[in-house]
Parts: sequence; structure tokens; C-alpha cells
Amino acid sequence: MEKILVSGQSGQLGQELSVIANAYKNYKFTFLSRAELDLSMEENIRSVLEDSDFDYFINAGAYTAVDAAEDDASDAYAINGMALFHIANYLPKKCHLIHISTDYVYNPEEATPITESQDCNPQSIYAKSKKQGEEFVTSMLSSYTIIRTSWVYSSFGKNFLKTMQRLGNDKDQLSIVSDQIGTPTYARNIARTIMAFIIKKERKSDKKSITGIYNYSDDGVSNWADFARMIMDKSGLTCYIQEITTKQYNAKAPRPLYSVLSKEKIKSNLGITIPTWQESLQECLDHMISN
Repeated sequence: MEKILVSGQSGQLGQELSVIANAYKNYKFTFLSRAELDLSMEENIRSVLEDSDFDYFINAGAYTAVDAAEDDASDAYAINGMALFHIANYLPKKCHLIHISTDYVYNPEEATPITESQDCNPQSIYAKSKKQGEEFVTSMLSSYTIIRTSWVYSSFGKNFLKTMQRLGNDKDQLSIVSDQIGTPTYARNIARTIMAFIIKKERKSDKKSITGIYNYSDDGVSNWADFARMIMDKSGLTCYIQEITTKQYNAKAPRPLYSVLSKEKIKSNLGITIPTWQESLQECLDHMISN
């Protein structure tokens, strides 16, 4: 039985992985919270990983408070950057790392779907810290999968979907940015994609078959205002969405204006069909209602 370690147990992805884990009876999952695996502490990482017998380590833990990171660079770099240096240092040779990164590392000048080979241009502290973590992985490990994803939401934790539902219940109107273009992504689909990578490796008996950097988001294109409108509509809320610009919103950290990810590489490698963001949102909402 292959053994899978997952960090960030209480995060969106960690909780989604715990939901689908029961469907993968041939794998033994170990989920660790931040208290059990603190990514900001080298000694904690060493004690968990060194001499362990895990076959896969899914690093679902991260510092994701994009604006707060501008004033808290030391923690952001410790968790998103240096943690990956320590993970790479202490990870057993047989263990394959699956690390979750972000569309924010790109920030392209042209509005065409972004491929994995394009140059990165991270702007915020959050984006720069995530890129640093990626660089430690790619330079120190030979068996890894980095998944760059975007606009993640789920029925768990704090995210745009749940914030819109909460505010939509309390307010008649909200001002939401409309000039940032990307794709909302259901965290459960990321969890399923991670398991698709693992299953492919097991079938191929070759970790190199899944080694590399891959984009994953749900299919389609949106902006934050349209995403908010869809949430209101499907949640039965009448809150009016007023469109504003990124400049008007005036967030502390810069955001990419365009982050639509090309998924051709991951579709070709895994042979998967990716659902649209609208279908995925409906699935998530249905799950929230049934639970």
C-alpha cells in the first residue's frame, strides 16, 4: 500500500483531499495540521520527513494571505519559499513531491492562455515567495510535480465563494473587480487531479512520467465580477454586483490582470477532461447544500 503524506490538513485542498481519500482504498493517507507540520520550522520538517517511508508528499500547506504578505514577508518566504528548501533537503529519495503553486507567478504582458514554458514575472511578495519555493524544488529534486492553479475555492475554509455568499446575504450591492481575467477553480478538482498524477505514476512505475510543472484550473474564462454574479444567482441571492477596476479596488498587493492558464500539457499527459468552472461551481454548491 502506497503511503501519502498531506500537509495543510485544515486548508481548502487538504480538506478536499480528505473527502475523496476514501475512494482510493489502495493508498494510506496521513494528514497533518500546521501544529503537526509547521512549514515555517526547519526542525519540524526534518522530524516529519527524515527517515520516513512515505511514497508521496502532497504539500497543500501555504501562506495564502496575499495582501497580508506585503507586511509579513518573513512568514510568507518562510512557508512558501524556504520550507521547500528544507522539504527538498529532508525528503526521502523514494518520495515524490507534489507541490501546489499559483498563477500569480506568471503575470504575462499578453492576454493569451499561459503555458508552463512562459517566463515568470511575479510581482507581489506572495507571488515571489511561491516562485522561490518552486525554484528550490526544481533545482534540488528529480522527482516532483508542481501544479500551478488559480482562483481556488471550495466548501471549506475562507474563500471568494463563501465571502460572496456571506456578504450577499447582508448587503444589497457589492463592488467587485471586473478587469482581472482568469478561471475559478474548485479545490476538489485539484485533489482529483493530484490523484490522477499518482495513479499514472503507479501504472507507469516511473516517477519521471509525472515530473515537471503543470498548469491546472477548471475550464473557461471569467472575471471576479462575473464569478460573483454567478454565485449570487446560483445561491438564490439578489445582491447587485457593481463592476470596478483593480485601480479602484486599491489592494495592497498587485494582482495579475490576466491569468487564464493553458491546460494542454496536463490534458495530454493525464488524458483527463476538465470541467468548466460553471459546472464545478454548481457541484460545489450542491455539495454545500447536501452537507
